Amino acid sequence: MADSSDADAAPPDVLRVRDLPPGAADALLASHGLQLHFVDDATPIPGSFWGEPEAGVIAHNVYVRGDTPVHSMLHEACHLIVLPVERRAQVHTDATDSVIEEDATCCLQIILADDLPGVGRHRLMGDMDAWGYTYRLGSTRAWFEQDADDARAFLKERGLPHR
Repeated sequence: MADSSDADAAPPDVLRVRDLPPGAADALLASHGLQLHFVDDATPIPGSFWGEPEAGVIAHNVYVRGDTPVHSMLHEACHLIVLPVERRAQVHTDATDSVIEEDATCCLQIILADDLPGVGRHRLMGDMDAWGYTYRLGSTRAWFEQDADDARAFLKERGLPHR
């Protein structure tokens, strides 16, 4: 029997960038003016706010490894997408300066998950919960379905997907 502390230390079972079909993430990010960069396994990820294996951002670039969670790649990419293009150039590691931008980022990452084969919003929301995202309604899905109207309005005002 495994020690419970070993089980607690194991990373959650979430989709990783290596699980995506080749080119799918590149194409999605490119459609929003972003460049996806892959770094070698066990190499530090440039611009990672939380540290490995979390994705990193610098200007219009998103950095990932094979073990980067898909939700992290989408989250960091969406931080850049919700910003006006002229602000992207100033981003290095920390892209948010407001609560509404953070909320819009979370909402958009869920929406864009539908554009990645084998992911979809329901799987992504489950991965977000497993990773430790927290919302006052208790789950990512409850927040997205019942409490994200302000985030959707923010996205709509900027001409971004908000469905």
